[in-house]
Amino acid sequence: MIYLTGFHAIEEAIKSAGPEQNPGPLLIAKPGPRAREIAALAVSRKIRVDRTGTHELDRLAPGHRGIVLIMDSGGPSRSGGEAGLGAFIADLGDRKNVLAVVLDEITDPHNYGAILRSCDQFGVDLVVTRSRRTAKHAEVIAQTSAGAVSWVSVAEAANLPRAVQDLKDAGFWIYGAAMEGEAAYNRDLRGRIGLILGGEGTGISRLLKESCDGLIAIPTQGRLDSLNVSVAAGVLFYEVTRQRRQKGGEK
Repeated sequence: MIYLTGFHAIEEAIKSAGPEQNPGPLLIAKPGPRAREIAALAVSRKIRVDRTGTHELDRLAPGHRGIVLIMDSGGPSRSGGEAGLGAFIADLGDRKNVLAVVLDEITDPHNYGAILRSCDQFGVDLVVTRSRRTAKHAEVIAQTSAGAVSWVSVAEAANLPRAVQDLKDAGFWIYGAAMEGEAAYNRDLRGRIGLILGGEGTGISRLLKESCDGLIAIPTQGRLDSLNVSVAAGVLFYEVTRQRRQKGGEK
């Protein structure tokens, strides 16, 4: 079981839940206006709402804000697995501007959640992660992403290099984020783009780096050697959006 806390995370999980997920019950102790609003949403979606004591929520989910949503172990993330990646590619049709993000060994759940939040804000079409090795702390991810985990399409791949090759076969240009890369604004990031983000402190693995069509970087002026991966992700997603919105942005 997953005990989801945080107003935004719970609200978005309720809004996005399909009938197969069957979230609930929603546990509430000493409800304030925000909790009552979320409870009304849950009732409208036919999710059971139970009143309980603060001590019970303390036991289940320390750090709660008087409200907890119980979900099965799958959590709110929309994971499609290998089949999800194949279906994503099959459904592309003649779409031109598409952004897929490949996360290579992102193990910090706070970074993972922050990246998903940026994915939602900048319209990333699909996130591909490595099975079993990516951050799995669903509660932390849901809170850090402010509920975006409930909306961003995610597919897990047992073999990331193979997944990247599948994207390339579907017409994607693959770029890896690396300090030694070319300034991102000097690359044409319109069209079908796959962006690889490497893990904290390790960067992109050798096989994935070799599969890239190019490496891109964010020019900086600070004394530290690099940006946090979640911050870098947001900057790069924005650059893709900026280029698409320029006159003649369709590639």
